[in-house]
Amino acid sequence: MGSKARTKLSAAGLLVTLGIVYGDIGTSPLYVMKTILTDNGGLTTASRELIVGSISLIFWTVMLLTTVKYVLIALNATNHGEGGIFALYTLVRRQAKWLIFPALIGGAALLADGMLTPAVTVTTSIEGLKGIVFHHFEPVHDQTDVIIITIVILSLLFVIQRFGTKAIGHAFGPIMTIWFTFIGAVGFINVLPDLSMFKALNPYYAVTILTSPDNKVGVFILGSVFLATTGAEALYSDIGHVGKANIDGSWPYVFVCLMLNYLGQGAWVLNNVNNTLYAKMVDFNPFFEMLPGDWRFIGIVLATLAAIIASQALITGSYTLVAEAVRLKLLPRLKISYPTIKQGQIYVPMVNGILWIACIGIVLYFRTSAHMEAAYGLAITVTMLMTTLLLYQYLRLRHTNVVLAWTMVLFFGTLESLFFLASMVKFVHGGYVTALLAGLILLVMYIWYYGNKIRDRDEFESAYVDLDDYTDQLQALSHDENYPTFATNLVYMAKVRPGHLIKREMLYSILDKRPKRAQAYWFVTVNVTDDPYTAKYDVDMLGTNNVINVQLYLGFRREQRVNVYLRAIVQELIESGDLPAQPQQYTMMKDRNVGDFSFVVIQEEISPETRIKPFDKLMIQARVRLQNLTGSPASWFGLEFADVVVEHVPLILGRRRRPILRRIKHNLAPDSNSGMAPTGSRELKK
Repeated sequence: MGSKARTKLSAAGLLVTLGIVYGDIGTSPLYVMKTILTDNGGLTTASRELIVGSISLIFWTVMLLTTVKYVLIALNATNHGEGGIFALYTLVRRQAKWLIFPALIGGAALLADGMLTPAVTVTTSIEGLKGIVFHHFEPVHDQTDVIIITIVILSLLFVIQRFGTKAIGHAFGPIMTIWFTFIGAVGFINVLPDLSMFKALNPYYAVTILTSPDNKVGVFILGSVFLATTGAEALYSDIGHVGKANIDGSWPYVFVCLMLNYLGQGAWVLNNVNNTLYAKMVDFNPFFEMLPGDWRFIGIVLATLAAIIASQALITGSYTLVAEAVRLKLLPRLKISYPTIKQGQIYVPMVNGILWIACIGIVLYFRTSAHMEAAYGLAITVTMLMTTLLLYQYLRLRHTNVVLAWTMVLFFGTLESLFFLASMVKFVHGGYVTALLAGLILLVMYIWYYGNKIRDRDEFESAYVDLDDYTDQLQALSHDENYPTFATNLVYMAKVRPGHLIKREMLYSILDKRPKRAQAYWFVTVNVTDDPYTAKYDVDMLGTNNVINVQLYLGFRREQRVNVYLRAIVQELIESGDLPAQPQQYTMMKDRNVGDFSFVVIQEEISPETRIKPFDKLMIQARVRLQNLTGSPASWFGLEFADVVVEHVPLILGRRRRPILRRIKHNLAPDSNSGMAPTGSRELKK
């Protein structure tokens, strides 16, 4: 969707929104009621008070967290139309330095949740096939079959990511529209015989069930209820793809369908409490059991498709989240591909591999959806808490009344803290898995962020020189025929500071290490902007016609294809007369006036001479290792098919200790045999 289309409410926009925004929250009826019943002893012990109270909790949880916090408040806090915790952070990061921590914690927890969601949703839908016979054929006999089918589906889903999902994406909207209509209709049919279930909309029942003896787990029931709203954060993150107007227009229909299904499940449970057929059933799921006759097969097919779509949404959401973190310098640079021409559709190979391994590992480790649900939801409560903190800062930035801002943060902060504490009971039952995943991601983020801070803080000021002081030498070298031509355009990926300050090793590489003669010397700085789709540049010729500083300004969602951008810049400068033409004698392109390019990337390695605190040195070493593990500099800047030279230089931080050489004087007589006096020796003074 184009930027203009995203701002307007349209039938096409609503269809796309249904397809890509609500996958996670839309599949919650598959497991929420099932989890609540399992925690309370199963179907046979369910009471009307428990069911009505549970549905009341579900209704008000979704109403308050999803509708009020995200749809009514958070969707207004966008960065040029883009949402999500990192986009929100870019809006408020100048308010206080500590805001980086909720951004890091929330982002790590959201990525960890994305690893669990595909496993839970697909496993739950396939489990619905167990024991079902279609024309004397039983496709799923036991849980082993469920695991195998789930692994195959998830593996295929991850394999197709590299080819792009544009084709199958067109089907998401219609399928999810059918899904929501189906679950709403089924719920409505089941609730019709017992309209008293609608009293669950009264918040009184939500409050009283927390302390009722019919609820055997007490306040910890909130850990299961919270699963009904886990997709709220994804809804906020996806606003950039569909726009606020289309979410506002489609959410009421989704909300009504979801609540009708929960009410229908509740009515069916109360109608079958004494049904002996379900007394000893191990894999009991009211969502599938309430489907009559052939409807169950249709429901399983739709549930599987909805689970796949939800998984796809979480996978692409993870790509987007990682790409934003990379460009905000919260994660190491990774190779990012764009498999289709569709704006915003990206593919991150390393993330795809990690997600696939994690999802398959979770399926094999937990084996059943019941065990997975025990670990589900813990991480996302953390993300919601962090989003609340950042939203408060956003409201203050917008000069919202301080009382209203504090009311928002205290109300939602308290509510989400209750859900977090209730979900903590899941820690020993599997929540430690998501906590471990989130912790590992957070550690990587912290190492990268803190390592950058140390490097920027402790680099020697003498490590930078004024580029203006060397332009005469560069121009002279450019015309010195005593040296062979290294390249027509020699490009250094260098961060040029105000005042034309540049790292010493850049000029050392050109002038001292090996004089590199070129027709034009380029020093290119890539600046990532808060505006996600910025594509601008600024040129400073430094008073010459062949020493050029280019400042590229690219939005955090823009691909950094420096090779392509720079060729376009050279062409424009030649056409404007700012740069001499670079005609090529040997070329396949007629009238080519842009020469060849050679890109030099300086890669730092920690030096033994570094003198900083042990912890800081450990962080820097870890950062360097991460940098070397996560991809080549060429892939970071989109230079895979360009002529790239990588030069390794030592990174020296802290106070420099220069070695002192002291000559030892000898007062020995001349050697009678050789007729020569002994030479003095030198030693290193430390």
